[in-house]
Amino acid sequence: MDFPQTHFELFGLPATYALDRVKLDAAYRELQNTVHPDRFAAKPEAEQRVAMQWATQVNEAYQTLKHPVSRGVYLLKLQGIDALDANNTKMAPAFLMQQMEWREAIEDARAGRRVEALDALTDDLRAAHGRIEGQLVELIDVAKDFERAREAVRQLRFMDKLIAEVGDVYEELEA
Repeated sequence: MDFPQTHFELFGLPATYALDRVKLDAAYRELQNTVHPDRFAAKPEAEQRVAMQWATQVNEAYQTLKHPVSRGVYLLKLQGIDALDANNTKMAPAFLMQQMEWREAIEDARAGRRVEALDALTDDLRAAHGRIEGQLVELIDVAKDFERAREAVRQLRFMDKLIAEVGDVYEELEA
């Protein structure tokens, strides 16, 4: 195995946003089985260190590729683009307005202790998340429009935060 490989090369997958999760999971399990430090417990210390480095690399690569935002950030990084550059705060006005509406809906559901409203909001947020992931497949894999993909990755990150916020409100209401 070669340390300078991309995460995709490590798992024998194409460097695309659309990812076959079953293949990723299978490749991860196979690599983990090969490089797991326990397999090297009786080996010299140098081999144990290398095994630990490999196991760490495999785990980091897997975590990056399995999460939609991280995968998008990583693919753009391979193109020399920092998707989460703090100096680039450009966002489509329609998305910003929608985000404000979602945040208001979260607060309304929290204040009214309305679980059914949270359920409907969760469905809306997950659907929007899926649409943005579909856009990323188109922008990265098909159109190779990495600049527009940068904004879509940032939008997806906002969606993850909103979904997590709804999860927090569910917990508050259950307490």
